[in-house]
Amino acid sequence: MRGRGSIGRHLNRQLQVHRLQTTDDGHGGQSTEMVLQGSVRAKVDQPSPTERLIAQQAQTRHSHNVYLLPGADVRRGDELRGSDVLGHAQTFRVQAVVQPSTPVYSKALVELVQNEGEPDG
Repeated sequence: MRGRGSIGRHLNRQLQVHRLQTTDDGHGGQSTEMVLQGSVRAKVDQPSPTERLIAQQAQTRHSHNVYLLPGADVRRGDELRGSDVLGHAQTFRVQAVVQPSTPVYSKALVELVQNEGEPDG
């Protein structure tokens, strides 16, 4: 992902963006659920050794980097859902979204959410 130019050719996956939404239930309460916002083109990578060390020191759960187009509407707390190259479903919880000083791409720092009994992704 280094260098100038278009990142678009590197974005080899489609991920669905789900965002927490709270709505009135009509009976004086509220319900909260993850709601599909749309989809984004993305590239999912492992973080560098330095990024892993920083995450460990900060006690955060940064397991993957997700590269996106600079204008992608992805926010902290969103879930990105899709399939890996083998067709296994994956869900990533967004911890933070950052951009370089020249906005050629956005990078979401995410945690792979795994259910009991699932293989490591």
